[in-house]
Amino acid sequence: HLKYRRHPTTTIEHYKMKRRKANDPVAIQEAGKRCYHDGDYERAFEYFSKAIDIEAGDADAEAEAHYCLSFMYRDGKGIGRDAQKRVYHLEEAAIGGHPKARHDLGVHEVYQGRIERAARLSSYPPT
Repeated sequence: HLKYRRHPTTTIEHYKMKRRKANDPVAIQEAGKRCYHDGDYERAFEYFSKAIDIEAGDADAEAEAHYCLSFMYRDGKGIGRDAQKRVYHLEEAAIGGHPKARHDLGVHEVYQGRIERAARLSSYPPT
């Protein structure tokens, strides 16, 4: 006599949905990434923005969401290109300790001719 189990994917998706409904910033940010990779840029933007707006959220998830928004503004997928907003979100992510954001912001600063600022961004630990 065999017992039938739920398909593992159904259980995982149910868990993720519960975490999003509970305003778990990590689950929301991850949903944004999934939407982005599936080409649903409008929903990705909504999820990333929500992950940032959650009060008392997870700082790493917030920094990652800012970083993701920075490349959405860079590439213009679903929201149009906006260099100022891209830099704003890179700065917020870098302040949050996101290493890739610090690197990308440093590269941006080099292109802007602000070498000293770029050098500070590339130093570790942050100064």
